[in-house]
Amino acid sequence: MARIPKWRRVTFIPEITYFKPAGKPSRALEEVRLSVEEAESIRLKDLEKLEQEECARRMSVSRPTFHRVLRSARSKLADALLNGKAIRIEGGNFEMAIRRFHCTNGHEWDVPFETMITMPPQSCPICNTLNIFRLQPLGFGWRRRGWRGIRRRD
Repeated sequence: MARIPKWRRVTFIPEITYFKPAGKPSRALEEVRLSVEEAESIRLKDLEKLEQEECARRMSVSRPTFHRVLRSARSKLADALLNGKAIRIEGGNFEMAIRRFHCTNGHEWDVPFETMITMPPQSCPICNTLNIFRLQPLGFGWRRRGWRGIRRRD
């Protein structure tokens, strides 16, 4: 029996999650699905130019696991670019590094992932109301086959 995958910590979800080659209709394209944690690995290693150990630390995984995620992401990107396929960024096993909350009085605040594990917020830090809600990042929510993107642990 396979082991349950470890959750990867992600700090950025791209606003644009679909890319396609110009001049080809969408219905005629094959798609490559890039998970959110694979996109995060590309962002950390190739855009921020961090060492693999630092990338792995930020995603809360081992260095070999980070390397596998990065290798998978680069392979998918190469396939899409060289074979004219569309790229869709969605899903995966990840948790946001920062959770955003709001209260019924309109206040919003961020709670780090580590704090969420040990002591999740019970009230608004500004007005002390107990009516607080967690905000979901744009583009993530329920689909017909279950939760897409961030999986809830609350």
